[in-house]
Amino acid sequence: MKYRNLGKWGLKLSEVALGSWVTDLSGTEAEKTALQTVNAAFDLGINFFDCADAYSGGAAERFLGKALSQHARSEYVVSSKVFFPMGKGSNDWGLSRKHIVEQLDQTLKNMKLDYLDLYFCHRFDPTTPIEETLQALSDMVSAGKILYYGVSEWSPVQITEALHLVKENRFRPLSVIQPQYNMADRYIEDEIIGICEQNGVGIVPFSPLAQGLFTGKYRKGQPLPAGSRATWQADKQINNLLTEENLDKVEQLLPIANELGVPLSVLSLAWILRKKQISSVITGASRPEQLKSNALASGFQLSDDVLETIERILDYHPFSRRIG
Repeated sequence: MKYRNLGKWGLKLSEVALGSWVTDLSGTEAEKTALQTVNAAFDLGINFFDCADAYSGGAAERFLGKALSQHARSEYVVSSKVFFPMGKGSNDWGLSRKHIVEQLDQTLKNMKLDYLDLYFCHRFDPTTPIEETLQALSDMVSAGKILYYGVSEWSPVQITEALHLVKENRFRPLSVIQPQYNMADRYIEDEIIGICEQNGVGIVPFSPLAQGLFTGKYRKGQPLPAGSRATWQADKQINNLLTEENLDKVEQLLPIANELGVPLSVLSLAWILRKKQISSVITGASRPEQLKSNALASGFQLSDDVLETIERILDYHPFSRRIG
C-alpha cells in the first residue's frame, strides 16, 4: 500500500480507504464478515476508515468504533460527517453550531473515541451562515475533538467562499473535501480540483466505482446479479446508472482491464489515482476479498496510451449538475 499526504498537510492516508455504510449488523453472520473486512484492511496497509452519523442511524459508527478498538489509535485515520437529520427536532439536522457540537459528541460516544482525525459537512446548509459552521468546526479543532475538517458535496462557489472566510477570520484551515468522483461523474475536474490544488486541500472521493457500475458485475443484456446492490438498494442509485450509454462504456473498458491483467474495479480506481490531487479513494467492500482486490489499485500505474484510450471511451464533456 502506498500513502499520500492530505493535500499540503502532514497527515498520510492510504491510497485506498474503506468506507462504512452498513445496516445494523449486530449479532449476525454479516457482522463477523464486516469485522473480518476491517481487519483485512489493516493487513493490507489501509489506514483510512470513513463513516457518518447518518449511516444506519449511528449503527455504522458504533460498529466501526468497535472494530477499530482492537487496534492502536495511532494506526488508523477515521472520519465521520454531520448534516442529515438525527432526530425529529428542529435543531436535529444541519450545520448550526448547536447541531455540530451535539452531534460530534454523539459520534465520539458512538465510536468510543477521544477525537476524530477528519470531520466533514455532509452537505451544504442554506439555513446557516457559512461563518457559523466554520467557526464551530474551527473551535472543535482547537478543543482537540477533531484534527482536520472539510466538506463533502459542496459547489465550487461554496468551497471558494468557505476558503475565503477561513483566511479572513483566521479560522483553523479547511483541509479536505469528499466529493463524488468516478468515470461516470467527473464534475470536480472542471473547477474543484483546481481550487483544491491552489489551496492545498486534500480530495478523498466517495463512490469511486459508481455504486458498482465499474466493477464489471453489471453487463449489457444480462440479468442483474443475484444479491447485487441493484436488486435491493432502496434509492435505486445504481439502477439509475445502468443506462445503455454507461453499460457500453463498461463493455469497452473490460478488454483494457483484461489486457492489463486486473479487474475493472482496479482499472477504475487507478484511473482516479492518476490525479496527484487525489489523496485517497474511499471504497466499499462487503467482504475481505473485495477489499483485497481494490487494494491492488494502489501504485498501479496506467500508461499514457491506456489513459488516452480510456479518455476516448469516456468521451467526457464539462457539464453542470446539482451538487448534494
